[in-house]
Order: sequence, then structure tokens, then C-alpha cells
Amino acid sequence: MPSRFFFMRRSVGSSLTYRQRLATLTCLASVAGFCASVPGIGQASAATADQSAPVVGKAGHAPAKASARHVRSKTGNTSVQSSGAEEISVASNRTARSGGGGMMRQEVAPHAVQTVTKDYINMRSPTSTALDLVKNLPSLNIMTPDASGMQGGSIQSRGLTDLDMALMVDGAPAAAAKYMTEDIDSENLDEVSVTPGSAARDLPTMSAAGGVMNSRTHLPSEKMGGMVDFSYGTNNLSREFIRLESGEIGKTGIKSYFSFSNTHDRSWMGAGTNQRKHIDFGVRKDWENGSNAHLFLSWNSEDFVIDNYPTADQFYKYKHTGEGYGRSANPSNVNYWKNNNDHWNQVFLTAPVHIVLPKKLSLDVQPYFSLGQGWDASPGGVATSGQYTYNSTGGAVPAGTNMTSFFLENEARQVGVVAKMGYDIDPHNHLSFGYWYENNQTIQGYPTSTTLANGAAASPNWAQYQVGGAMFGQTAGYELHSLFVQNQSRYLNNRLLINAGFKFVMSNAWNKSWTGESGHWASGRSGNNTTEPLPQLSISYQIDKNSQIYVNAEGDYRQPSATDMGWMSASGPMLKNQYSIKEELGYRYHNKYVMIDMSLFNYNVRNRIVDQYVGMNSFSPMSIGNQTMRGFDFMIAGTSIHGFSPYASIEYLHATQDSDVLDTNSNTMIHSKGTQAIMAPRVMANFGLTYTYKGFFANGAVHYTGPQSVSVAGDERIPGYVTDTLSLGYHFKPFGFLKSPTFKLNFTNLTGSIVRTGAMGAVFTKNDVNSHMVWSGSNPGATGYGNSFMVEPRFTMVGSVSTSF
Repeated sequence: MPSRFFFMRRSVGSSLTYRQRLATLTCLASVAGFCASVPGIGQASAATADQSAPVVGKAGHAPAKASARHVRSKTGNTSVQSSGAEEISVASNRTARSGGGGMMRQEVAPHAVQTVTKDYINMRSPTSTALDLVKNLPSLNIMTPDASGMQGGSIQSRGLTDLDMALMVDGAPAAAAKYMTEDIDSENLDEVSVTPGSAARDLPTMSAAGGVMNSRTHLPSEKMGGMVDFSYGTNNLSREFIRLESGEIGKTGIKSYFSFSNTHDRSWMGAGTNQRKHIDFGVRKDWENGSNAHLFLSWNSEDFVIDNYPTADQFYKYKHTGEGYGRSANPSNVNYWKNNNDHWNQVFLTAPVHIVLPKKLSLDVQPYFSLGQGWDASPGGVATSGQYTYNSTGGAVPAGTNMTSFFLENEARQVGVVAKMGYDIDPHNHLSFGYWYENNQTIQGYPTSTTLANGAAASPNWAQYQVGGAMFGQTAGYELHSLFVQNQSRYLNNRLLINAGFKFVMSNAWNKSWTGESGHWASGRSGNNTTEPLPQLSISYQIDKNSQIYVNAEGDYRQPSATDMGWMSASGPMLKNQYSIKEELGYRYHNKYVMIDMSLFNYNVRNRIVDQYVGMNSFSPMSIGNQTMRGFDFMIAGTSIHGFSPYASIEYLHATQDSDVLDTNSNTMIHSKGTQAIMAPRVMANFGLTYTYKGFFANGAVHYTGPQSVSVAGDERIPGYVTDTLSLGYHFKPFGFLKSPTFKLNFTNLTGSIVRTGAMGAVFTKNDVNSHMVWSGSNPGATGYGNSFMVEPRFTMVGSVSTSF
């Protein structure tokens, strides 16, 4: 799309030719951000999800003669400054071209990138999480337990899961997919990008075998104002949101915003209500030379009912008889919904700084920090005579007393920093190198208490309800040091781009048992020092103004997270790191009517780590040998024609288990070699259509996931299924101080399908005992077999009114 020019200044005595000036304007107006090199003119590049093109805070400068400097902010704002015998400065505000109503964005990175833009985000419900927004990307199968945005969900991507992915906000590691709602409100999302097969070497991630999903936050406005929206919908959903913009504060160049949201709803399956309060805060400062500093801070407090994820038997009973498997509404029942709740507080902070230095140098520093505290409560059964005594008095707990089991996490802390130096070697080569440090630790315990008289769980810290003696727990974590180097080369008038990088990671992991207080260590403890070499090479070639090809090859790894390690025995050996070798070949085409993106991929995974669901929203890792994943992604989107913007995508995946696996539950060998890999559907397809006419807008989308195996033995499977969404709305004309009054309706699961969208984790066979007690309403707890599943929530509708001011 054409750029909007703010200024153009030419010094006295300038000798730039008319052809050079015209080339500058043409370059800035290029919809692809890719134009021929002209002496003395800097080159612009379209945005990419992982910032392969030079960007503020990520790469520094684009090579050009006369020490030209090219700097881009994360929204695509471009400034080009050339100094020499004459001076010319040009600034523009441009947005990468998109199609399908924002369901696909034009990309130029030398690897697969799949992005949804602000146009699409604005059509969706304000309750949407980042996972809800990327449901129709070709490489992803998204499973969400509710439609209210209270929780996140799970991801399947090219035979891997979200636990193999780097989930990030502004390039900093954020909450796991199950808790993605803790990070940011959807109104403050500018875009969500997924690089399914690649991770830049300078990203602070230790788990990127499945790629990267990065959410980019709202930039503070130049002018004072804000926005507000109100939503109401199915399941007694109510949500309020307000954002206040400071505008530029004085003449300092500093801008900021503050937002608050409050959400309340009831569980769609069984009894219970949920509550979430959230704050986002952003500050931005830009300097004239291209330097900038940005801070994003969020706080999240939530209390929601922990869902019972059904076994196959529970699901089919619900599907065929209507008997649900949710929590009980009876306070005297141990499965009462208030005895199954997640109570959590989370703080997240990232503060990237980009500094333009003299002599072709730039410096990027990005510190990040997150801290969470809280607990999950679940039914602990009913006490028998003499089974428990109170810790505080030593008296016996009366028989028939309901009990509560806790997963108490006193600390889930992650702190780190990335420092990177960039240097323009010559007009063709930009070198960057740096250091990444991270410290991650969890302190978790597993206390038991008597349930309150009203059926609710007591706090695990209330001494008068504690039973069972001194609490047992574990402290697990790792300290990580990493060095990385990368060179970006441009040749043949910038048509040829070569990225070569290497990352070396050194990690020290630990897992210690404790009793009573976390300082009193028990006998169980283990540790491991590991190193991982992570090379990367990507090459792209711009065939002509419409076509591009690329190849990408890299190594990535995954080590168990701190929380994962906390569920493993501290006395046993630690799992070996998972390592992946990945290759990708892609082709892109665009013209003024259509965009096409296709990528072929091949993964070889050694020491594949999967997670088994152990209840209470927690998972325990296990290794299942080697796997191979091969397939292709295809995306196509049209630009608006008579108001219609279509979108379609498909993925074919052939994923196989390459080794037999020992079932540790039965101590038998599963002959799984050559079978379909677990949680790897062979086909996924999406179709979307957006229509706009004057103030009216609409978007409909359909997603299909094919059949998949949900056990390593391949003896438990789920069939393919279809999900759908619909958005309708109208933008009214401004009146008074209301700049953009809008009303919209958002629908999910319009057909009311009762389908399993995926497994909660991995199991060896369908006959293995489920790792936790399963519940169904007011029925007694029972032993389950095989896997647990996430089920598509029933039909929902959310109505919203919003406006900026």
C-alpha cells in the first residue's frame, strides 16, 4: 500500500539526481518493501514475525552506501537517513500488506511466517486470547477449554505441541499456552505472528523446536485519548475494558497508556463461576537518530474453576446421553466447584532498548521478568476414621470430612536479559553478536487440608486446616548462559538475502526435594549440565517483484521446564534434552489481487519429550524416542474485491514414530516404530471470508482437523472434526467525543458440535490407568483409563460495544 510521507529535506548544494530521488520514493511506496538498490539510497524491508529484516531492537541497520542507516519500529514505521556530500531524510508510516481481511499478511522473511493483523483482531471478540486469533493458520491446531478468554489452551504444530514452542510477548518469553490470558488483553494486541519452523538465534528461548508465536503489543498513541468496550454474552459473560492514552508528555517524546479489564462468567460445563482482573501498561520513547526504548508491564489476577477434562467414556456419555462431566453444584460434595479452583497472580515485564551508536554500530538490550504465585485446589477424597490428624492440634480429622489436595506454587520466577551488538561490516553485510542469560525457578508443594464447611477450598497456607504433617515439595529450575552470532548478507541488488547464525547454549538444571520449609532439604536431589549447539542458515531470492523463494535449515532443542521438572522425581535421572534438525523450502507470490505462500518442511526429532496430564492443570514430561515429521503448508488470500476478501489454507503432515517405546506403567515394550506419531493429525484445512461495506463488516471462518492418534501405541484415536466462528459488526460515524462507535456480535461453534479437539497430553496406551482421579458432577471419584481430552465449548455468542475517544 502507498506510504504517507511526512517530510523530505534536501540540503543546499545537493547533487542527487532526479532518478535517485524518484527511486527513494518508489522504494518507500513498495508494497513488498523490496526494491532495487540505488547508490546512496537505503533499502526498506517488509516486517517479518521474527524480524529477519533490520528492525529496531532486533537487527540495527540496513547496509547502504555513505553510511546510510535504516531503522524500523515494530509497527513498520520506517525512517531513512543518508549523510554525505548532501543530506536527504525521509520518514513514512506503512503497514505490511494483508489479505483475507487480515487473516494473512504478506511476508518476505527467508522462512515460513504466518500472521494475523489488527484488521482481523478488531473483528473478533474482545474476550479472544492470542490462541483464539491464530486458530485458522495452516500449521496450527488450537484447542481451547472455554470461549470467554478466561483460560488459554493448547497447540499442535507440525507434530509438536506448545510445550515445544517459544510463546512470546514483544520478543520476551511469556506464560504457557494454558495461561496465555495472563499476558495481555486482546485490545492491546497489534498482531500475532507464528514462525512454525524457525526461531531467530537472538531470541531468548530454550524451547523452539515447534517455532515461535510472538504477540506484538499496542504502541502508545501520539495524542491523548483512549478507548472503552463492554461485552456481554452466553454463560453470563460480562466484560469491561478501558484504555487511557497519555499522548506525548510535554515535548519529551515519551508516550504511555494504561488499561484495565474485568471479566466474569460461569463455567459452560457443570457448576462454577470465574473471575479475572487484568492491567496492561506501556511506555515508549523515540529519539531522532532512531534509538528507542519501550516498556510493557502487565498484571493478572484470576480465580477460575479447574475443568474436568473427560476420559473417552465420560465424553461419550455426555455426547449420547447429555450427562455432563463438570463440577458439582452441591457444597456437601467433595467435587463441589469451589473445591476445584485456580487462584493465581502474575506480573510480566519486558523493556527492550535499541541504541544507535556511531561508526555503524547499534546496541540492543532486552531485560524481562515474570513472577507468579498461587495454587490449584482439587478434591482430596473423603477422610476415613483415623486417616488424618490436624497439624495444629494433633486431633483426628472426623470420618466423612471432605478433603482438598493442593498444588501450591510459592514462586514461579523467570528473569533474563539479552544483549546484542550490531555492526555494518560493509554495504552488503550486517553482523550481530550477543549474550543471553536466564534464571528460571519454581518452588512448589503438595499439601492437603480439610475442606471448609461451605464446601470451598481453604487456602493451603491456613494452618488450622492443614493435615498430614510437614509439607513435601520440590524446588526446580535452571540457569542458562548463551552466546550467539549472526550475519545477514544482501547481494544482487538486494534480491539475494543470506542469514547465517550460530547459538551455543549452556544450561545448569536442578531438582531438589524438601519438607516443611523450602530450606530444609530432603534426600532427593538431581542436576544436569548440558550444552546445545544451534546452527541456522536461511537463503531467500527475489525472483521478480511478485515472486520469492527461500530455504531454511536449523537446529533447535527443548529441555523440560522448571515446572515440568517439579513433577518428576528429584531422586531419578533427568530427561535428556530433545533436539530437532529442521529443513524448509518455500515459495511466495503476490500481485494486487492475491497472495500465495507455500512451504515444504522436514523435521527429525531425537529424544522426543511429551507431557502427560496429571490433573490440577499440571503435566509431567516423559521421553518417547525419535520422530520424523514431513509435509507442507499452503496459504492463499485475496485482497478486497467488491468488499469480499477470501482466505484458505491447508496442511498435510506425515509424522511417524521412529522407535519402539517402553511403557513404564506396565514395563512392556510398545512396538510403535513406523506408526503415526501421537497428536499429529494428517490434514488440517481452513477457510475464511471477510466482507466490508461502508461501516458494515463480517468475517466467517471454518477449521477442519483430521483424525489423530492420542496414544503412543496408536490404539486410542479421535476422529476428525470441524469448528467455526462468525463475526458481524458495524462502525458508526463519529459523533461528539466518540470517534469510532462500534457494535459487533461474535459467535463460536454455530452448529453446537460436541467434539474432542485434542488430547490433554500423551499416554502410552488406552488401557493404562489415568494418572489422576477423574470426576463427573456429584458422582464419586473414579479410576480412568487412557487419555483425557479437551472438548469444544458449546455454542456461544458475545455482543460488544466499543469506541475510541
